Amino acid sequence: MTSALTATSLAPLRSDPAGSAVLLDIDGTLAPIVENAAEAGVPETTRQLLIAISRRYGLVACVSGRRASEARAMVSIGSIAYLGSHGAELLRPGWTEAQLDPELSKWWPRIDEFRQESDTHELRRRRVRIEDKGPIVAYHWRGATDEQDARAAIDAVAARAQEEGLEVHWGRKVMEVRPPVRIDKGVGVRMLLGEGSYANAVYAGDDMTDLDAFRALRDLRSEGLIEQVLCVGVSSEDGPRDIVDESDFLVDGTDGVRGLLAGLVYTDTATDPDASADPDTDADPDTHAEAETNPDDADPEFSRA
Repeated sequence: MTSALTATSLAPLRSDPAGSAVLLDIDGTLAPIVENAAEAGVPETTRQLLIAISRRYGLVACVSGRRASEARAMVSIGSIAYLGSHGAELLRPGWTEAQLDPELSKWWPRIDEFRQESDTHELRRRRVRIEDKGPIVAYHWRGATDEQDARAAIDAVAARAQEEGLEVHWGRKVMEVRPPVRIDKGVGVRMLLGEGSYANAVYAGDDMTDLDAFRALRDLRSEGLIEQVLCVGVSSEDGPRDIVDESDFLVDGTDGVRGLLAGLVYTDTATDPDASADPDTDADPDTHAEAETNPDDADPEFSRA
């Protein structure tokens, strides 16, 4: 049953930060949802809290449907990991190029061909935005003049993709065409956590694709590979009901996520979003989480490790 997130819930992570992983979706979680995804951004107060967390916790990663390089440019912190394209890509801290599953690389030309074929006057007239995600192509109808008409046109694209043996996945006013290879955030999270030894993990997300990460973490706990797991759902007006049903705890929108981050950084700070409004006050002395940005944190263009 979903309940309110409290400081007590975060105690296992706070007591062992080096042995804890903090995993976060971006759009709708760190960054508010906007009509044009290209205009989305992470608020600076949220970004500063994330920098503080990256200096304390054993693993910090953003897990996004965006390309990994785009996700890092959006968050603008180079010292954390990014799982992009729903886990298909891994951009490690300090690297300039993402790693892509070789099996997915084989399908990239076919997906690109489908994208070009589907980029028709009919979709453009309906203001459907097509997003190239490498091994995935996404069709957005949020903000279309007639969203119902745009959705009908995208339904036709989805039907053709399935006829051609490709996979179709639906999100919040977005449809994605993918290769017939398993791609989901759960696979990416398992791979990333498998590279280290972590006693605790928290994941926060707002959409259907984040449920795969929830399930992967719970599987890892059942297998005895992680002791404590927190699956935090981010509520919103048009968010899926499944997020509420499958999360351990629920926070209210991106403001609530900012409160969650503050609870991971500051001593005796409730997960009230107002608590994180001033990152210069009441800092836990052992976090070394000064508000100024370290150049290594902010600059995503490092040399490859």
